[in-house]
Amino acid sequence: MNAPASQSSADPTDLFAGFDPATRPPTFEPSDVSYVVEDTPIGRMLLARNASGAMVASSFTPDTAAEDAVLERLSRAVSPRVLRMPSALDDVRHQLDDYLHGRLREFSVRTDLVLATDFQRVVLPRLAQSVHYGERSTYGQLATRIERPSAARAVGAALGANPLCVLLPCHRVVASSGALTGYAGGLAAKEYLLDLESGATPPGVG
Repeated sequence: MNAPASQSSADPTDLFAGFDPATRPPTFEPSDVSYVVEDTPIGRMLLARNASGAMVASSFTPDTAAEDAVLERLSRAVSPRVLRMPSALDDVRHQLDDYLHGRLREFSVRTDLVLATDFQRVVLPRLAQSVHYGERSTYGQLATRIERPSAARAVGAALGANPLCVLLPCHRVVASSGALTGYAGGLAAKEYLLDLESGATPPGVG
């Protein structure tokens, strides 16, 4: 009688010998708006930039509802392709951190006022051009600079809804008495920024 055929003792993994697929990192479709939410010394902020790299938002978002409101505005004004992509904003995050800790005085990022009203598109560039680091202006003075001397209240409203806080420094504008008035991030944030720029050491920085 013939002996039974011996069973193969081959290693099953030999079946995959020579199979070496290239390892590829995950890829993501490009976004029209990239954003990140940062915890900063002056509060929680949403930073966003468009596909060209220009900043379109630097907004205080203390809670999820505020964050959702900014994202909805970006979706309507720029594109519904809004993706959370922190790495796309690394340079801005570093600049903001340096600024808020007194290591930087001027941002080197482009801005796009796509979320601004027509009036804000007049007020905010003039503010950035005329009120520099460590300086202050009043609402009336800024109104005069845009040749609307009776529009101090409207200027205040435009600054209060600034879509690019800190990057476009609405915190440098105060009441005619010198008193600190409304700021999107709260008066404590405004005081922090003004103290920082005046050379004083804000709480928590040193």
